[in-house]
Amino acid sequence: MSASGDMATTVQVDLGHRSYPIHIGRDLLSLVPEWISQQCPATEHVVLVFDQNVDAIANAVFSSLENSGCRVSMVAVPSGEASKSVSAAEKIWQTMLAEHTDRGSVVVAVGGGVIGDLAGFMAATFARGIPLVQIPTTLLSQVDSSVGGKTGINLPGAKNIVGAFWQPSLVVIDTASLDSLPRREFVSGLAEVAKYGVILLPDLFEFLEGNARAILEKQPEAISQIVAQSCQAKADVVRQDERETTGLRAILNYGHTFAHALESVTGYGTLLHGEAVSIGMHMAALLAETLGRVSSDFVSRQERLLQQLELPTRYADAKPEQLWQVMQHDKKVQHGKLRFILPSRLGHVELVPGVSEEQVAHAIEMAR
Repeated sequence: MSASGDMATTVQVDLGHRSYPIHIGRDLLSLVPEWISQQCPATEHVVLVFDQNVDAIANAVFSSLENSGCRVSMVAVPSGEASKSVSAAEKIWQTMLAEHTDRGSVVVAVGGGVIGDLAGFMAATFARGIPLVQIPTTLLSQVDSSVGGKTGINLPGAKNIVGAFWQPSLVVIDTASLDSLPRREFVSGLAEVAKYGVILLPDLFEFLEGNARAILEKQPEAISQIVAQSCQAKADVVRQDERETTGLRAILNYGHTFAHALESVTGYGTLLHGEAVSIGMHMAALLAETLGRVSSDFVSRQERLLQQLELPTRYADAKPEQLWQVMQHDKKVQHGKLRFILPSRLGHVELVPGVSEEQVAHAIEMAR
């Protein structure tokens, strides 16, 4: 991590000629045109895809870009997971075509993970790929989905099953956008921060334990620290395993096999993604305990932190057989066998094959 003037901390994602900076700080939107010109020098046209719930932020970005001489096409997208659909994608492709979008254009995504995934997929596929800038406005998207190049849309039976790896050219994280974020949305994002503590960063886990109140109060120094550490952790993993070929990047999916199944069976949007991840992390820890990989103390400590952060850890209506069936569509299935990311100690997880349906069902039952 490095300082970028007085306003931002910069984390670099090192991917050779496709490397890009993540600028983190408060009140950074006026700097977006300058940073885009540095990363994408020929830009004259921007397709600004934004969540209609953050129109004030999108309008601030629009004004900055327009004042810099850019032609800007605004594309508003309804909030919610339902917008990550084939029909929504087609509408945006048609708008991009009507707005004379070409390879000299840049897609700028302003919003949470839904917008980042959707707009990223638009950038990856229109004209076989045009530059992408992520301006994530939720904690969840700031610490996770905006970094690393995963884009995608959902089909009715499977989340993120259609997509592409498409790295952004730039990520701008303005932490001031969290000020007006609904508390439930903000808290949801803390699940992914806790995840980094479990899989890679014991020191971050301990920081969360000792500073939960400051974080929930959105104290700027605490927020900047957890965002920067999370981004650095993800950048390091992406650098080593950009396309999930070595298995390392799969560790970022800790808790997600359970979480995606929960989201699918409850209907996208019933549980926020981070809420599902939190419950999924608890189920994964219980599964690890069942397999003798961790102690009950580990399970209790993780659950205690998640509860300190006001996250759910249990789902009373979970049906093991139903969740198991949905899990068979998980991207970690290989040769018909489901694999789970499971801890062996704080700061270390592994991809574990050969887990039986009975063992998974027991973990789900324990988390009801």
